[in-house]
Amino acid sequence: MTAPIFQTKCPSCGKQHTYSTTNPNRPFCSERCKLIDLGRWANEEYSIPAPITSPEDVDSLPN
Repeated sequence: MTAPIFQTKCPSCGKQHTYSTTNPNRPFCSERCKLIDLGRWANEEYSIPAPITSPEDVDSLPN
């Protein structure tokens, strides 16, 4: 029995492509899109939300 074929959109460019475990760039459609996404993280264009902490709270965190 063959595995079902899934079509998905690349999170970087939006292009439809086949999602495959043999694609080393998944979930991206290409290495270029994968590197563009990495660059966006490096340039701090993306962030993960976290609760705002006061300086006093940061000082009390374990090392």
